[in-house]
Amino acid sequence: MNRTALAIASFLVIMPFLWMVSLAFTPEEDAFGTGSLIPAQPTTDNFVTAFADADLGRALLNSTVVTVVAVLANCLAAVAAGYAFAMLPFRGSTPLFYALVSTAAIPVSVTLIPLFLMAKSMPLAGGNDLAGTGGTGLLDTLGGVVLPYLVLPMNIFLARQYFSTADPHLAEAARMDGAGEWLVFRRVYFPLARPLVTVIAIFSFTAVWDDFLWPLVITSSQETQTVQLALARFLSTGNVQYGPLMAGAVLVTLPVIAVFLFNQRSFISGLTDGSVKG
Repeated sequence: MNRTALAIASFLVIMPFLWMVSLAFTPEEDAFGTGSLIPAQPTTDNFVTAFADADLGRALLNSTVVTVVAVLANCLAAVAAGYAFAMLPFRGSTPLFYALVSTAAIPVSVTLIPLFLMAKSMPLAGGNDLAGTGGTGLLDTLGGVVLPYLVLPMNIFLARQYFSTADPHLAEAARMDGAGEWLVFRRVYFPLARPLVTVIAIFSFTAVWDDFLWPLVITSSQETQTVQLALARFLSTGNVQYGPLMAGAVLVTLPVIAVFLFNQRSFISGLTDGSVKG
């Protein structure tokens, strides 16, 4: 019974993806002319159209740059912050930690206007002076797109919970050998936190790669659009091209699947070895 239920649930989950792949290789004029998942005359014209009409190549490059920067920032800054909260407590660290984590519960729509104003008033960016006036700041730039993702509160939470279960004697031994706090973190605990780093990298990747609302607010030109905005361009026309739309969706989905498949062992290890304990 459990296997049957699991099989049905798996089918329901994978069926939309299979249909998406099928439409991606189906000629546009035959997109809804057959109920078969296997196209009678497979074609790659939809992928060519997706790159040409939606400038998908530039959008993929933009999303890749933004995502890589965000992932690296979270794997370094969020992990270091979590380590400090867990291993280097200071006066007021606990209230500060819970206040920081509580911001993750704030709806994204509430923060859009403050984030927009922060990006527009960024000093010495986009023609702004030191006071953040006179120019456009980080509006319509990849720097503005990546700004809210540089350090995600939930990643700090995961790092803090992970390091709270770490052996403190390792730090004591390193300090007795003359190592400073930065060296203790970089040479002792960070290498041991590889599963945690993998979890944070995957969470950060999916959060940034799949986001639509913030790039829609901060960008205004096709040169800075991300993949989600590029796909939305197919829906903004009166005549929706479903074949190219599905082809673009396949290309956008493949990186997410690949990242998880190549790191699933470390991802599961990171979840079970302490990253969500506490």
